[in-house]
Amino acid sequence: MKSLEEYLCHLEGKGFQLEEDSIGFIYFGKHYTNAPDELVNTAIEMTLKAQKTFDGSFYLSLLERFMGNNIPNRKEAINYMKTSLHISI
Repeated sequence: MKSLEEYLCHLEGKGFQLEEDSIGFIYFGKHYTNAPDELVNTAIEMTLKAQKTFDGSFYLSLLERFMGNNIPNRKEAINYMKTSLHISI
């Protein structure tokens, strides 16, 4: 599992250029929800795949749903998105 910082560097290496305000919002969401890096990274990934760009409100909504439903890891988060939110990524 990558730390949030490692994941953001990974995205940059893949060509995703997140703006400073987006990165700040990512960290805000992490602290606001007290989410572990694995779920933060998953929420970022799902946001980018579903929205084709970083959408802060979508990202934060995912984190809140993951934490509110006691989602423990990436695998369960993906399953939750498919079954509960009907979003296939």
